[in-house]
Amino acid sequence: MSRNVKINVEYLTRVEGHGNIVVNVKENKLEDCRLDIVESPRFFEGMLRGRSIFEAQHITSRICGICSCGHTLASIQAAESAIGFTPSEQTTQLRKLLLHMETLDSHILHIYLLVAPDLLGVKSFVPLINTHNEVVRRALRMKKMCNDLCDILVGRHVHPISCIVGGFTKLPQEKELDAMMDLLQKIQADMEKTVELAATLKFPEFQRETEYVGLVNDSDEYPFLMGDVGSTDGHRVKKEEYRRVTNEFIVPHSSAKHAKWNRSSYMAGALARLNLNYKKLHPKAKALADQLGLKPLVTNTFLNTAAQLVESVHCVEDSIRLLNEFKEKGVDQKEAVSVGLNEKGVIPLKAGIGVGAVEVPRGILFHEYEVDDKGKIINANCIIPTSQNVNNIEHDMKKIVPEILDKTDEQITLLLEMLVRAYDPCISCSAHFLNVKFINR
Repeated sequence: MSRNVKINVEYLTRVEGHGNIVVNVKENKLEDCRLDIVESPRFFEGMLRGRSIFEAQHITSRICGICSCGHTLASIQAAESAIGFTPSEQTTQLRKLLLHMETLDSHILHIYLLVAPDLLGVKSFVPLINTHNEVVRRALRMKKMCNDLCDILVGRHVHPISCIVGGFTKLPQEKELDAMMDLLQKIQADMEKTVELAATLKFPEFQRETEYVGLVNDSDEYPFLMGDVGSTDGHRVKKEEYRRVTNEFIVPHSSAKHAKWNRSSYMAGALARLNLNYKKLHPKAKALADQLGLKPLVTNTFLNTAAQLVESVHCVEDSIRLLNEFKEKGVDQKEAVSVGLNEKGVIPLKAGIGVGAVEVPRGILFHEYEVDDKGKIINANCIIPTSQNVNNIEHDMKKIVPEILDKTDEQITLLLEMLVRAYDPCISCSAHFLNVKFINR
């Protein structure tokens, strides 16, 4: 039977930012299928020009209220790389702990508040207050505890204060290590209930193999903070060669650039990381991945949310490991830094170019800074995970629409919305391109 479908979802809900879904099927032929990113550009790089590397992380943390710590760490990494500064082992471990806390916070938000309503058959998180009250309370409790963890370590989660170039202006005391451990153990108990809930949820069936891209390394560590850039197609480059990976290009219907590497598109994020680094997961997280059927290569995009749950377990368990190490060895308070100063004195400056590559919740984030000999940023480039993913989202949409034409328009619309939400997109952050001419609207 011949089928016509016309869908125009304006301002997709339960995502960060504004995006529209446009689909047009005429007599079973897919004539148009796209994700319009309609956000205004935000000029991140322009804000950084002429600013000191010692204030850049405070500026870039404002790019995203969800990934503030991730942008801070990518900014610091780029700045330190540009001037040739190597952070201490203690600083590196504390930064890994901070990134775990933010990843956990963001994943809980996405799993519970943005995706669970679809899987439980409601329009938003609000109706769950009556039908799944304990689930709602658990989600909000876990979110608050994650915020409290970041507050203890860096002063606050949104726009962190104490994490700067060179180290931390304030280091955790023993009582603060104990407070963080107590919070993580409480989250650990709630995570067990979250896993039980996830086992009852059914994700839509869909398969589309693509290239999965993220950080890789040669150690046993599941990489979030440091590594090369790798793909499931077997390619690997140093982070400084990130432009060979992203290959940004402009499409007329989006204020976010598109990206591709060795195929027509690629995917970044939790599912990409799991596909690349499954063997390096904490044993509890790996056992959960096996329980959920997430043994690589996983090609169902909807399971990105399940991969986020696996990573959440990993982040909790690895954070506890890191805290135990700090409690055993102690935190060297002498390493506390001031702006431009560390325990060895003034941080030496020199002209150079540096790249930061950090895995934030939605995928690999790149910051690149060109710095003069006074530590001023001459040029900057930021490539956000969602801008890397929007091209792959469109390819997923083009694959799934012909497969679901037997469904009603309402069912097709919901599945497309769920598909986009599976990526946990941060649309505002992705908007970089200015001269956009919208057509067929």
